[in-house]
Amino acid sequence: MTYATDRIQEEIAYIAYHFHWSLETILDLEHRDRRGYTEQIAALVSRGAGEG
Repeated sequence: MTYATDRIQEEIAYIAYHFHWSLETILDLEHRDRRGYTEQIAALVSRGAGEG
């Protein structure tokens, strides 16, 4: 199975924006870990939006 380049770029941008990690650090993550971070960020953002 291949993973769409657009989706990878979205994940990279999302993690970089929220965690301020370098491109190299993000690309060093396994796909499963990178996807997990994007899910955790989304949960935090949603939780924060509900509080404000």
